[in-house]
Amino acid sequence: MFKKLDEYDLVIMLMAIALTCFGVVMVYSASSVMAAKRFHDGFFFLKRQGLFALLGFGIMLLVMRVDYHTWKRVAVPGLLLCLVLLCLVLIPGIGGRAGGSSRWIKLPGFNLQPSEMAKLALIMYMAYSLEKKQDKVKSLTAGFIPYMIVLMFLIGCLVLQPDLGGALTLAFVAMVMLFAAGTRLVYIFSMLLLAMPFLVYKLSRGYHKGRMEAFLNPWSDPEGKGFQIIQSWLALGTGGVFGQGLGEGKQKLFYLPEAHTDFILSVVGEELGFVGVVVIIGMFFLLVQRAMRIAVAAPDTFGRFLALGIAVLFGIEATVNMGVVTGLLPTKGLALPFISYGGSSLLISLFAVGILLNISSGLKISAINLKEEP
Repeated sequence: MFKKLDEYDLVIMLMAIALTCFGVVMVYSASSVMAAKRFHDGFFFLKRQGLFALLGFGIMLLVMRVDYHTWKRVAVPGLLLCLVLLCLVLIPGIGGRAGGSSRWIKLPGFNLQPSEMAKLALIMYMAYSLEKKQDKVKSLTAGFIPYMIVLMFLIGCLVLQPDLGGALTLAFVAMVMLFAAGTRLVYIFSMLLLAMPFLVYKLSRGYHKGRMEAFLNPWSDPEGKGFQIIQSWLALGTGGVFGQGLGEGKQKLFYLPEAHTDFILSVVGEELGFVGVVVIIGMFFLLVQRAMRIAVAAPDTFGRFLALGIAVLFGIEATVNMGVVTGLLPTKGLALPFISYGGSSLLISLFAVGILLNISSGLKISAINLKEEP
C-alpha cells in the first residue's frame, strides 16, 4: 500500500492527519484541568481522543482502498439506518441527554451521534440518486420534491432533538448539490422562502431565542446568555498575534464553556494567537479546495457529486464553527471538524477523507494541475 501512496491526493491526506493530530494536542490542552477535577484524570479526554484518532486513521486507510462505487450499494440502506437511529435518539433510556438536547445513543464506553452519520449518508444517497436522475433534475415533481421529502424527514428528526445547527447543515449541503446538478434556482429559493417562517419561529422560542439575543447583544447579559461568546472574545483577544504559548491559556480554566468541543478554536487563538488561527483556516481552505478539484476531475457523475458533497460539508462546518467562535454567527453547536473533541465527528470526517482519497486515485494531482492521467 505504501508504495502506491502517490496515487492518492497526498495534500488531502496530510491535511487530515495534521488537523487530527493537532486536534488531539489541543483537546488535551483545553481539557486537562477540567478532566482532572471532574474525572480525577487529566488525561481522560486525551486518551479518548487519541484512541478515536488512531481508529479514524485505520478507517481512513481502509476506506481509501475501497472502490468508491461500492457506496452506491449502501446509499439507500445507510440513509434508512440513519433515520432509524435518529428516531432512537428520542427514546428515553436509549438516547443520551446533555445540555438540554438528546443527540446521542448510549453505547458501552462510547456515545454514538447519529446526526454525524446522517450527513455522510445524505451525501451518498444524493450522489447516487442524482447520477440516476440527471435527466429529471429540472423537474419539480420528479427531480426536486422527492429530495425535499427525504430532507424533511431528516431535518424533522434533528429539530426534535433539538439540533437546529445540524438541520441547517444538511439543508445547505443538499441545496448546493441540487444546484450543482442543475436544479432550477426558483425551486431552491421557493423552498427557502417557505422555510423562513419556521426558522424565524424556532429562533424566537426557547434556548434558540437566548442564543439570538446573545448574538445580537451579549453584553446585555454578560454573566448569562452572553457569557460564552464574551469569554471566547477574551481568549482570542488575549492571544494577540503569537499567543500565550501552548498550554498557557487561562480562559479554558473553567471560564470558557465547551472549551474542548465547540469552542476549541478560542483556545487555539489564546495559546497560539492570530498566527495559529490563520494556519488552521489555511489548512481547511486547502483541504476543501483540493476536494473541490477532485470533484471537478472525478471520472463519473457519482464521484463528482460525492466529492462535492464532502467538500461542502467540511467547508460549511468549519466556516460556521469559526463564525460562532468569533461572534459573527449565533451559537449553533457545530464542532470544528478533526479538531473538536468527539468520536462520532472525527470518525465520520476521516471516513469521508478516505472516500475522497479513493476518488483521487488514478488522477494525476499536483499543487498546480489536477487532471486524469493519459
